[in-house]
Amino acid sequence: ATKIPFRLNQNQALLTFEDEEVAQRLTKMSKHCVNLDNITANVTVKPFELDMGFQSELHISVSGKKIKVSEIPELPIPEDWMRDKLELHFYKTEQAEGGGEVENVTYNKDSGTAVITFLKPGASYNFVGCTKYPFYAEGRWFILSVSPDFDFHLRKFQPYCRVSKKTILLKGVPEVEEDEESVQDMIEIHFQKPSNGGGELEKIKYTSRAAAYVCFEE
Repeated sequence: ATKIPFRLNQNQALLTFEDEEVAQRLTKMSKHCVNLDNITANVTVKPFELDMGFQSELHISVSGKKIKVSEIPELPIPEDWMRDKLELHFYKTEQAEGGGEVENVTYNKDSGTAVITFLKPGASYNFVGCTKYPFYAEGRWFILSVSPDFDFHLRKFQPYCRVSKKTILLKGVPEVEEDEESVQDMIEIHFQKPSNGGGELEKIKYTSRAAAYVCFEE
């Protein structure tokens, strides 16, 4: 789940109810008189909205013609020789249900990686089930790592406003002598009573001395 932080400022409270109708009702009432021990506090309920967010769809597809090869050994031979050896090696693997005829080889000596492009569509699917391939060069055997080549496409990228329909933001809680936990309990008791328009609470967070960050899960 995506965690979305919200800054709760000093002398504010967040209340999340089990029933979203309770939260909507309290928001419409706006002004509330809360008994905080010997003080009657006039507090304000505000609609609760998180910061602007973004949503999108990530589409991932496996290339039918390309594979990525890594852990290619660094050998004292020219780069074009290594490209030829890789091309020949993966062409020969057709006999073992490999790729077959190679259209192009892009080789990076510094990173020890290459991208092999086959001529036949769907040839790369034969490599999905096996990630290690033996490779013979300069009189030695090496093990190459092979993985599919993925195409990533981001679609339907758009901003939206995230709203928690079951949560209200309480502002204007006065500073009192009681400790923070006691004030939170008194706020909870007030907003749980049906006579005050409230109902059962899932969560409550009140801060009196400093700002706090509250995380919501999407």
